[in-house]
Amino acid sequence: MTPPAETYTHGHYASKFELSVVIMCAMAGVMMQALDTTICNVALPYMQGGMSASRDEITWVLTSYIVASAVMTAPVAWIATRFGKKNVLIVSMMGFTIASMLCGAAETLTEMVFFRVVQGVFGAALAPVSQTVMLDLYPPEKRGQAMATFGIGIMLGPILGPMLGGWLTDAYSWRWVFYVNLPFGVAATAGLWLFFKDTEHDAKLKFDWSGFAFMALGVGALQLMLDRGTDNDWFSSTETIVECTLACLGLYLVTVHMLTAKNTFLQKAIFTDRNFVLGQVLMFVVGAVLLASTALMPPFLQTLAGYSALDSGLLLGPRGFGTIVALMLTGRLANHVDPRFLLTIGAAAMSWSLWEMAHWTPSIDAYHLLFVTVIQGFGLGFVFSPLQLVAFATMPGRLRTDGTATMNLVRNIGAAIGISVTTTVLSHSVQAIHSTLTRFATPFNRALGVNAPSMLLNPQMPMGRAALNGAIEIRSAIDAFANDFLFMFWITLIVFPVIWLIRRPDYSRSGNPSQKKE
Repeated sequence: MTPPAETYTHGHYASKFELSVVIMCAMAGVMMQALDTTICNVALPYMQGGMSASRDEITWVLTSYIVASAVMTAPVAWIATRFGKKNVLIVSMMGFTIASMLCGAAETLTEMVFFRVVQGVFGAALAPVSQTVMLDLYPPEKRGQAMATFGIGIMLGPILGPMLGGWLTDAYSWRWVFYVNLPFGVAATAGLWLFFKDTEHDAKLKFDWSGFAFMALGVGALQLMLDRGTDNDWFSSTETIVECTLACLGLYLVTVHMLTAKNTFLQKAIFTDRNFVLGQVLMFVVGAVLLASTALMPPFLQTLAGYSALDSGLLLGPRGFGTIVALMLTGRLANHVDPRFLLTIGAAAMSWSLWEMAHWTPSIDAYHLLFVTVIQGFGLGFVFSPLQLVAFATMPGRLRTDGTATMNLVRNIGAAIGISVTTTVLSHSVQAIHSTLTRFATPFNRALGVNAPSMLLNPQMPMGRAALNGAIEIRSAIDAFANDFLFMFWITLIVFPVIWLIRRPDYSRSGNPSQKKE
């Protein structure tokens, strides 16, 4: 069966200048939203001191934004269809920029958390609607380059966030982590207002309040459970059990509602597209690896290797260079080479980099570290752009916004699960390895009874016990980080069979994509 002809709005623009302005403005919103998921991380200790907050309280600065963004991502498709993509983008951009300024001016923790919730609510629509706009602007045979451009914002934001946040905090103040959004937000809003030509919207569309309530309950509770589970020791905490119960209940109810109700804000038709469903599996893994590795490497470099926050950010920054190179290549190759080959190359690069990272020690050579992280960035970029292309190859235009919203939600959930699982694995590995190594810290260990060890690491002396425990803690942490990277390596192996279950899209010049059954 031949899919319906694709619609695109490239021809609505009189000049390449107008088209370029719209693309740059849309990308500014994507970049700001992606950047704010990680840019605050390095500034948290400074916020904590300035607001007299505890370590547990200050993490709500991150949690509130993530939960609000996740909950509001689900109804983005309905909002864009009801009010129009132009209106949604402009309002979201303005709201996100104003909320960023209010976050920078916040004086108390309560104010900061509230403004971060507002920022997450307005920021939720920026990535999925911008992605839909870029898919609408180009015919299928040119979407490889469009998705490569979109990928730059999505992939570089989390990578560059810690580096930019560290520099702004050191050079100015933590408040500039939020103020930096102002010029980009104002410029992007003005550009969209002047040049973006919107498509039709349905003013009579009714909102599915039941479905949204179930989705908000499930996604919100899941995000809270994942974000706070490690600190609460998971299911030994009543809070985690309650959050898990609510998450399961909400996701079950929204699934039943989607399958049985006539009009739902998330259309079940998108899940009948084989490529789209398989693409969600790949996007889940990409989200997990991207954010989990980004969260793990700074503490490894700072705690074990002795780098400063700024130096560790500079060392990790070149990973973005690898991503840019990969996105530029895939943008040109995606319509001429089987995207599944490109996905396989990217997945192989990701897997190899994680295997290498599992063998890192604090004495890792900076050049080798840069090489491995650049290859990892290259692999992520080589997966991201072709993945967007094959996932939306045969999806009708009317379902595209639903698809982009779902994909962004899956990526965010993958990132949350990836960070939570790797953090838990790290914590438990440190405890288990420490317990194993302390068995050898006895007076009967002959290695501790000769020459220098007998004086400096003697477990029978207070100073010796402290020094020996410090050495064991360092060794435990090194092995625990290795276990985490190795765990992510095994996770990436899942994607290889999934890639080759995807059907290759075959684009005709008339703009009707079909699927080859191979």
